[in-house]
Amino acid sequence: MRHTIAVFVMTILLYFIDPGTPASAADKRSIIFILIDDLRHDTFGFMGHPFVQTPHLDSLAAHGLVFSNAFVTTALCSPSRASILTGLYAHEHGVLDNSTELPEQLPTFPRLLQEAGYRTGFIGKWHMGGANDAPRPGFDRWVSFKGQGVYNNPSLNIDGKRAEAQGYTTDLLTDHAVDFIRSSDEKPFMLYLSHKAVHADFQPAERHKGCYSKEVIPHPGTMANTEENYAGKPDWVRAQRDSWHGVDGMYNGRIEFDPFVRDYCETLRAVDDSVGRVVEALTEKGLLESTLLVFTSDNGFLFGEHGLIDKRCMYEPSIRVPLIAHCPELVKGGTKREEMIVNLDFGPTFLEAAGLSVPESMRGRSFLRLLAGEKVEWREAFLYEYFWERSFAHTPTVFGVRTPRYKLMQYQGIEDVNEMYDLEADPEERNNLLRDFRIHHESGTLDGLILKEATGEIKSIYQDLRGKLRDLLAETGATGEAKWGR
Repeated sequence: MRHTIAVFVMTILLYFIDPGTPASAADKRSIIFILIDDLRHDTFGFMGHPFVQTPHLDSLAAHGLVFSNAFVTTALCSPSRASILTGLYAHEHGVLDNSTELPEQLPTFPRLLQEAGYRTGFIGKWHMGGANDAPRPGFDRWVSFKGQGVYNNPSLNIDGKRAEAQGYTTDLLTDHAVDFIRSSDEKPFMLYLSHKAVHADFQPAERHKGCYSKEVIPHPGTMANTEENYAGKPDWVRAQRDSWHGVDGMYNGRIEFDPFVRDYCETLRAVDDSVGRVVEALTEKGLLESTLLVFTSDNGFLFGEHGLIDKRCMYEPSIRVPLIAHCPELVKGGTKREEMIVNLDFGPTFLEAAGLSVPESMRGRSFLRLLAGEKVEWREAFLYEYFWERSFAHTPTVFGVRTPRYKLMQYQGIEDVNEMYDLEADPEERNNLLRDFRIHHESGTLDGLILKEATGEIKSIYQDLRGKLRDLLAETGATGEAKWGR
């Protein structure tokens, strides 16, 4: 109920906000946003993966800009997708799980672009509202499917009409994307291409099956079930090993780890092909130089880190995403930036690229000036949140904060240890700096226990992160959610 009220209040406030100043046609840069499902930040040739081949993405990165520190504010499909569209945190837009509809009253960047004269298209996985794949506001062209969809022979909703398609879904969605680009002549356009891939159960295209069959699958150092790996970790982490999202119980024991990872890597090959075809279509239209093409994922994915698979938690492989931006008129090729970008930033960036002002309602920031190589004062921390799901009960609710160096994770509703890491000294998140502070029915609070008994640098780091987390929660109206000091 509290989330419904929050969304209602936000909607009323947004009603009175100027959506932006119309721009001239010359100021309206065409935009392509490619969103992949569950794609790790490091599974590419240009990231040094030992065997994965991604020539088209490697080329995109070589001629564009790669953000080395891109993240999501909720590592779960639907909440992240809603945050991308609205620029709001999950507790603000109200999509807290994978079955909730995005409230249609909330402004989204596609609606604002459409109102400003863009031809807008959505092609692919929507995944907010479960079985509902009906066209949503803000799009002139709509090609989607229900829920997670399937990898082969999908049933598509094309502009409100059912169409049974034959073929591999990644290729079919790319067909529609290319057709959209080729048919966009008079107006600037915004294409949102949202692939099903690479969501489990992974199914590579027939042409890619077995292409990595002889490759050795790397296992992360934190995957082994040893006392050393779990020293200082919350109890729930080790307990999850033998669950749906753990390496010892993967999907009720239906699959083993190595074939699972291999199928993922082979499924990614068609995504790389898709990017190549989109680039080719832009080249044919003479639009490759001027179009802002952004490639990212809705969240990361764990492949054995801490004995886990999937996402949801706040460990780095779960919250990190790839982010490539390509636009030769704007971006110097082969460059990297270290600023922390989050999924709330896409809407503001696309609106600024269209010459529109960004509504004050959006929590994110445009990174357009970063793309242009400018020096910009940037965020020093961002809020992470995940809300417990009954269907996947092993992962608790967490509110956290991440800075360029440190991370704090505060769990809700469990008697366990919180987590804090120095990511510069400990990038694999092995040494929990709060490992000695666990509370079991003692008087006071865990927060109070840490502040009372911690000393030196740990106490100082904790106080700083705790303050940043409280400020971020307060700024976004979620102070009561975390129950600090209770």
